[in-house]
Amino acid sequence: MKVLGLIPARGGSKGVPRKNIRLLNGKPLLAYTAASAFGSELLSRVVLSTEDEEIAEVGRSVGLDVPFLRPAELAEDTTPTLPVVRHALRQLEDLGERFEAVCLLQPTNPLRRAEDIDACIRLLESSGADSVVSVLRVPSEYNPSWVYRKSENGELFLSTGESEPPARRQDLPAAFHRDGTIYVTRTEVINTAGSLYGRSIVGYEMKAEFSVNIDTQSDWEQAEALVTSAVGAGSYGE
Repeated sequence: MKVLGLIPARGGSKGVPRKNIRLLNGKPLLAYTAASAFGSELLSRVVLSTEDEEIAEVGRSVGLDVPFLRPAELAEDTTPTLPVVRHALRQLEDLGERFEAVCLLQPTNPLRRAEDIDACIRLLESSGADSVVSVLRVPSEYNPSWVYRKSENGELFLSTGESEPPARRQDLPAAFHRDGTIYVTRTEVINTAGSLYGRSIVGYEMKAEFSVNIDTQSDWEQAEALVTSAVGAGSYGE
């Protein structure tokens, strides 16, 4: 399977300004995603999509290919991810390159490992699903079987629609949420269904120590602590 590794990195981040090129433990944030992508055995090509020339230059300095710049209108705060992916596919198709799937790797999740990328791609191939997304297990207290919603008259009802919640934690069904680290989607689904998910979605469970999503300064500080710990333990490359 020919798979494009796509790293989207715009310049206008608000929560942590210029976070995509800010130094995290001495390296640009982009460098961590680049390293995991280059370590993958199954990505056919890795491309950076940005509208920002400074980000493009930093990307090139860590080995990323930047064959085009993204239009500014695809780099707004409200821009969805799907049109960014479709733009990249069109640009590469104009260059004569076609891919069977796209692996979306957001720089704001710097702790992913190459082996997790490859595991997601293998899972897409073996499952026949439209997409594979990385997930984390939901803590028991937030499990949908224990979560209540409120009706207009103030009455509570379980989000699952069940009349009674499981009495014990051990009886809760496993529940998961997207962690944003890895998305792998078949190109046909992106182009014909206009979706990054499709109808058939398979989850790949991440280990919590390799999952952090940087949106705020406190997220950044958490990522710094995790990266420093991982490097010190020898579980993350220099």
